[in-house]
Amino acid sequence: MITKDQKDNLFLLIKSLTKSEKRQFKLYVGRLVVNSDSKFLNLFNLLDKAKIYNEASILKSGIVKKQQLANIKAHLYKQILISLKLNPSHQNVRSQIREQLDFASILYHKGLYKQSLKILDKAKELAISNEEKNMAFEIVELEKIIETQYITRSISNRADELVVQAKEFSTLNVIASKLSNLSLQLYSIMLKTGYVKNEEERKKITAYFQNRLPKIDIKTIGFREKLWFYKAHLWYNFLIQDFLNCYRYSSKLVDLFYENPKMINLNPVFFLKSNNYLLESIFFLRKKPKFVEKLNELKITVNNANFIKDQNVSTLVFLYTNFHNINQHFIDGSFEDGLAIIPQIEKDLELFNNRIDPHHKMIFYYKFASLQFGAGNNLTCIDYLSRIISNKSLSMREDLLCFSRLLNLVAHYDEGIDYHLEALLKSTYKFLIKMNDLHEVQKEMIKFIRGLQDIYPHDLKNAFKDLLERLKVYEDHPYERRAFLYLDIISWLESKIENKSVGEIIKNKYLSKNMI
Repeated sequence: MITKDQKDNLFLLIKSLTKSEKRQFKLYVGRLVVNSDSKFLNLFNLLDKAKIYNEASILKSGIVKKQQLANIKAHLYKQILISLKLNPSHQNVRSQIREQLDFASILYHKGLYKQSLKILDKAKELAISNEEKNMAFEIVELEKIIETQYITRSISNRADELVVQAKEFSTLNVIASKLSNLSLQLYSIMLKTGYVKNEEERKKITAYFQNRLPKIDIKTIGFREKLWFYKAHLWYNFLIQDFLNCYRYSSKLVDLFYENPKMINLNPVFFLKSNNYLLESIFFLRKKPKFVEKLNELKITVNNANFIKDQNVSTLVFLYTNFHNINQHFIDGSFEDGLAIIPQIEKDLELFNNRIDPHHKMIFYYKFASLQFGAGNNLTCIDYLSRIISNKSLSMREDLLCFSRLLNLVAHYDEGIDYHLEALLKSTYKFLIKMNDLHEVQKEMIKFIRGLQDIYPHDLKNAFKDLLERLKVYEDHPYERRAFLYLDIISWLESKIENKSVGEIIKNKYLSKNMI
């Protein structure tokens, strides 16, 4: 029996191991002679060589009986995790503090109070300097327990000092918790309902945000609290589509890391996401020089030998740098230049196959399709879009699914493939109705394309001009303008009217807006 999509957890864990991690696992297991021919080690070797997870093949090998397989797999899974925990590449400041806390706890239970307190004091210093205030609070709580049984004579006000510390850490931890909760709740709203669509929704989200935002003095809080404070504001501004304030708060996030450089390696995921938000904000504002500057700064940091990359971080570096390598070409219409980077990204997607979810792969396909469309390669554009549209099990943002279908319609029309345009129209319209999220731009597009078959060729230019006038109203509309970021239909219409390429139209607009 082959598991669906090879999603067996043990198999995926083994396949994620590097050569050095596999070598260390075998050394770890081999430290005891009794393990040298154990069932779980033999199962490890078999799965390591296997291309797919096949349970029938495992049982046929005779390594393990069917009734033993579940237990052996669970034991092997646990042993791999213990081995990984011991690997220096997976040890960071947090693991060091946690280890010291464990040592102190053991010494405490053995009645060696003074030794325990000495370790806790060093661990607390490490936790405070690295903004690990939850751990610092935990350390203080253990210190308080020990002090009730062993009163140190060297510091007369020891008890008072610990109480003050516990209160400070508790207050800051509550602030961080409230801010991280708010940030997560806003992100959840974004996933469920998307950006606000009207003034009523904006007021509702604003009230929701303000009611849950704790009152704080930014000057009195540390790195971690500022991080969540800025993130909460960032998600709020993304929701209400205030891209200028998105830029403001994402800039504060990125600056926060560069002002506290050791936090970059301690919180690499937050660092990368902060840069991603910053680049998205600048993209929405259409400022290419600033965009290229910040993208280059990010690349310099992540390519520095001091920047620590585990598999998760490497995947995020690949995603964010390549998303924005593509996005820069949408800002000024340099689609032809953008085509050159597609082959390498597709090649790298194969390398990251097990680490990138289908949603992000489809975002790449949409971006590839958009680049091809902008360069006038409609058939290649349609090919990429078909991979998105034909994927029935896809869990992807509805707005991207919607624009994939709209772009598919436009590309078919542009290429003159109109023999099944009516069927495409019906399926697209049906999909949009199911979304229950028809924006005015989408409604106008569907209405226009549906009526195309009744327009005589010599009347087409006037029809394009008419649609352009209707859509221009929404170009700077606070709740409709985002539609043009995914599918610049206004530039497409102008290209039809002026007999120019879409890339040329966008490039000219960009140059006229940014003339010095």
